[in-house]
Amino acid sequence: LPPAEAEALVQALQGTELRDIGGKGWLRQHEYVEKLNMHGILSASAGQEQLLTELLVTHAKIPVLIGDLISVEIWKHKVFPVLCRLEDFKPRSTFPIYVVLHHEASIINLLETVFFYKEICESAEDSILDLIDYCHRKLTLLAARSTKAQAVTSAELRAEGLASPSSMQADPVPPQELQKQAETMEFEISLKALSVLRFITDQVESLPLSALTRMLNTHNLPCLLVELVEHCPWSCWEAGKLKKFENGTWHVVPPEDQVKMTKLDGQVWLALLNLLLSPECQRKYRFDGFNKSQLLKLRAFLTDVLIDQLPNLVEMQRFLSYLAVTEPAPPKKDLILEQVPIIQDHILKKNSGKWEAIAKYQVKHAFSPTEEELKFQARRWAQTYSLDMMEALAPDKPRCRVCGVEAAKRCSRCRNEWYCTRACQVQHWQKHKPACNLMA
Repeated sequence: LPPAEAEALVQALQGTELRDIGGKGWLRQHEYVEKLNMHGILSASAGQEQLLTELLVTHAKIPVLIGDLISVEIWKHKVFPVLCRLEDFKPRSTFPIYVVLHHEASIINLLETVFFYKEICESAEDSILDLIDYCHRKLTLLAARSTKAQAVTSAELRAEGLASPSSMQADPVPPQELQKQAETMEFEISLKALSVLRFITDQVESLPLSALTRMLNTHNLPCLLVELVEHCPWSCWEAGKLKKFENGTWHVVPPEDQVKMTKLDGQVWLALLNLLLSPECQRKYRFDGFNKSQLLKLRAFLTDVLIDQLPNLVEMQRFLSYLAVTEPAPPKKDLILEQVPIIQDHILKKNSGKWEAIAKYQVKHAFSPTEEELKFQARRWAQTYSLDMMEALAPDKPRCRVCGVEAAKRCSRCRNEWYCTRACQVQHWQKHKPACNLMA
């Protein structure tokens, strides 16, 4: 994006009411977030994300993004289930609902890109407490998935069933299917929240005192991170092969790379280093019998191979050896007025008991577009998700919509679907035709 356009998009970001989610004004906000998200990813890959960071700090938009993130999270848990249960809700297209579900992923991805910088963390001000609570909720879900019975497998994360601009077919995806997609999306959102939390812990020295108390004692994040190290929900065994989740997909790991640390493993260990080795954190954390026994589980994972990949873990090894033979002093009790997060509580109190009314209002005003409105919005989506931009973001070459092999041809009308041969394109035409007419 040109600097002037990026600044205009950042300035246009604003908070929205829960009942307005999915409406025309909210969709414009989603477009702004999506464009900034894609701009942030491309800028970060070129090492030029400083402009976006400065704009978000200058215009004080980080609290706005955090508020929007929590608002969509509440909508997903409170309004969306009611929406799916409404018997008279039979939308022409379910993609507008999918856009709302995807909005949470877009915001957390944008925050992951910019929270690397100290000034972003500081500009969050009091809303950092709400973001810490949000990350804790996501990490708790991630830890709950880590048992074998609940592990997310590669089969569950196939993209074929997801709603997309090209899936606005005559037979739309039923709302119940969207619920399954939302659960699948939750996994990737939780992994992004892990990265955001790690960047927050990088700034423990400059965080408000209440933020440290919340991470260490209210939520006991060190023990939660130990659970993630122990069960590693981003890896699973399938048909005798180890698979790990990286860059949005599951990969089979060759035997020689099975001990190699992934980016997600590194995020957990770095967060633990920040929380356990900081003098201020050691002063405030309760090293009681339970917490101590949980932390000492980490010693089994601190192998020479792991330490070779992340040498800073030598300090962790020393700390745990010291912890095993000593009884740390109880935390010093400071007489303080502790801040508490307010964004989630405010939204919940304001809308308590109104979830069904909000769902019915949104069915009427947001999720039942006419044919003309759908065509107009499809053109807007096509502009937002520009093909050149999407291709620049895609880590892999495009795949044929029909058979999945690498594709070199695409639909000449809408330029949105890829095919390996003319035969595959002809085979898929009847399914693709309604979407093609909308997008072209």
